[in-house]
Amino acid sequence: MKTVCWLIIFFVTIFFQMISVLPCAFATASSPYPSSSIIKIIEFDVTSHIRKAPGSDNWPVTWGDDGHIYTSWGDGGGFGGTNSDGRVSLGVARVEGGKVNYSGYNVWGGKNTDNPAQFGGKSYGIISVDGILYMWWGPGSNTYVYNQTRLLKSIDHGATWTKSNWDFTDIDSSLIMPTICNFGRDYSGARDNYVYHYFIRKQGNPSSLGVHKPGKIDLARVHKDSMMDQSTYEFFAGLDNTGNPIWTSQAINRVSVFEDSEGVGWNLSVSYNPGIDRYLLMTEHTNSFQGNLGIFDAPEPWGPWTTIGYYNNWEDFGSNFFWNFSNKWLSDNGTSFVLVFTGIGENDSWNTIEGNLTLSSQSAQDEENLLPPKDVRVLEE
Repeated sequence: MKTVCWLIIFFVTIFFQMISVLPCAFATASSPYPSSSIIKIIEFDVTSHIRKAPGSDNWPVTWGDDGHIYTSWGDGGGFGGTNSDGRVSLGVARVEGGKVNYSGYNVWGGKNTDNPAQFGGKSYGIISVDGILYMWWGPGSNTYVYNQTRLLKSIDHGATWTKSNWDFTDIDSSLIMPTICNFGRDYSGARDNYVYHYFIRKQGNPSSLGVHKPGKIDLARVHKDSMMDQSTYEFFAGLDNTGNPIWTSQAINRVSVFEDSEGVGWNLSVSYNPGIDRYLLMTEHTNSFQGNLGIFDAPEPWGPWTTIGYYNNWEDFGSNFFWNFSNKWLSDNGTSFVLVFTGIGENDSWNTIEGNLTLSSQSAQDEENLLPPKDVRVLEE
């Protein structure tokens, strides 16, 4: 009898240990895509959380040619400021240092800035290409930002900015809040000479910022030397019979590259992780400002996507709405990362948290350690 009891206890223990490290699909039943076959587990070390720039949100990041991170924020004073002290509608900053000991400096707008801001607005997409910074821009705050989708350019590391004389909403008002796929330092390691841009497809005529349902994301590409020429942009229009992408200059003929019936956020981020050779996309689902984070991976910028994690109230931070990976702070093998995120309330700030990816191809010895460390939470709902 004692032997039977011990066997029951043994197998129950093994069962619950296995549950804790099952592939992502186990914890992502409502995700629109199957679990990743490449990334088995994603872990976040909550003890590594760093918060700076209280009162300033958004924070898309890119890795500049000078080795620094460049980023933009909204509605605050940036680094060294507060929600009111140094407040601007849109600011640009430079982040210097490593993933633990880093400092932020306001380049354009904000508290103790190097250069005053020239105009307001919001941005969720920034890229450094051949020493030039580009940033997507929309005017004002809240849904007023949907009214225009223009590209900004800076040839002096963010000290001054020039707006494009065109606006994508002139050809299709549903092309809103774009981001740009980031590769390595100053766009090194890119898959080709094109720059890839992802647009939220606006649904209806919303009066407040929120998740767009049904959720659809569109993709455009442009040669890196022609970013400011609207006529050279091409939209993804599906795959041909051999599985190669079809591109069209007519936005009306575009085909979405990502869909979620639970919706997509009013912003997103995409980056390429060279260590694992995957494209990583993050956006909200279901409801905004509640930390409802979806993390997806794909072998190409257009997919096909699989799910790494699909959370409600990610890591109990609660009020987050935007996340992006910093490619500067990736490990060489791509499995150790730093996530930059923001939100409202207490999370209305610059935030970083470290994490790790466990790949399906890692050794059996790694898989023997079935339980995660106590200060790490895995794929919470």
